Amino acid sequence: MHSEHREPLIRISKRQGMPFWRALGIRLIAVALALVVAAVVIFAIVHMNPIRVYLSMISGNFGTKKRIWYMLRDTAVLACIAIGLAPAFKMRFWNIGAEGQMLVGGIATAFFMINFAGKMPTPLLFVCMLLSALAFGAIWGWIPGFFKAKLNANETLFTLMLNYIAIQLTAYCVSKWENPFGSNTVGTINSQTKIGWIGNMFSKGNNGDFGWTVVIVLALAVLMYCYLSYTKHGYEIAVVGDSRNTARYAGIRVNRIYMRTMALSGAICGFAGFLAVSAVSRTISTSTAGGRGFTAIIVAWLAKMNPFIMILISALLTFLDKGAVQIATDYGLNEYASQIVTGIMLFFILGSEFFINYQLRFRGKHEKAEKGGAAA
Repeated sequence: MHSEHREPLIRISKRQGMPFWRALGIRLIAVALALVVAAVVIFAIVHMNPIRVYLSMISGNFGTKKRIWYMLRDTAVLACIAIGLAPAFKMRFWNIGAEGQMLVGGIATAFFMINFAGKMPTPLLFVCMLLSALAFGAIWGWIPGFFKAKLNANETLFTLMLNYIAIQLTAYCVSKWENPFGSNTVGTINSQTKIGWIGNMFSKGNNGDFGWTVVIVLALAVLMYCYLSYTKHGYEIAVVGDSRNTARYAGIRVNRIYMRTMALSGAICGFAGFLAVSAVSRTISTSTAGGRGFTAIIVAWLAKMNPFIMILISALLTFLDKGAVQIATDYGLNEYASQIVTGIMLFFILGSEFFINYQLRFRGKHEKAEKGGAAA
């Protein structure tokens, strides 16, 4: 019995490329649809005016000068971690250990702030804090790079497990440095002298703005873009990411690239820990990273490893996070209800990437295209 072969109703094929403005348009449409769907959900669940809810989100980020600075601060820290992940991800080395690398950088920073404040000149103290954070983060990143190079260890599991080791190491340090004794917290480090604190750029005191943090991360984004785009190391990372066999054929020492790039990735995440302790919270705890190491994975992936796009996406995710908190505060909602809006936004934004990278081809249109080609 003869059965006629028919094409599937829908075929999914990978796009060869898409103009930037068209891709941007798809993302904007996704955001608009997310706002509409979120509005329906808000009205259905809590019977509130969606417009007022969205205005509350805007107020939570831009309602006061302090809120603006906090939004910029959190954007900068998240972007810094994502920038650290960029070289590893471009090499297709899935570094899931940014949380741990950030924590060990924060531990190193706190160690010098607690034990050497007033015992050495402040500029030298900052140098020691910075170099130790970079070194500890680099070591924490180099370890999985070494085992990947030598034993072909699974980098995803390896870096993930190192996160838990870093968390336990942080808990141990907190127990040793707790202040006051028995509180199980370090408290604000050097709250009286403020030694080791990164101060303000535009105002007096130490609670006005986070200008230096923002400027430092912007400079880091420029440096990382130049590193990945215009240096020999950046070229080697791209070749290894495309094909390890091609890289070996071209004479690139792949194992060395693994270890060097992961050390760089860990160092930048450790630097984020330095900023978190010295410029943001001025303390250390197991929640210093606060899940931002995992959020940065989404940022890096959506930005396609472009440091400048990472800053924009970090700003969007920070806006959603702080907006959810403000909604909960203004309308007495619990944390989970307010985060529904954030979840819907992320769902549509992530989903838009599918339509940017793939296209749907329906049976009728596909067959007509083939018949037209055959007739020609």
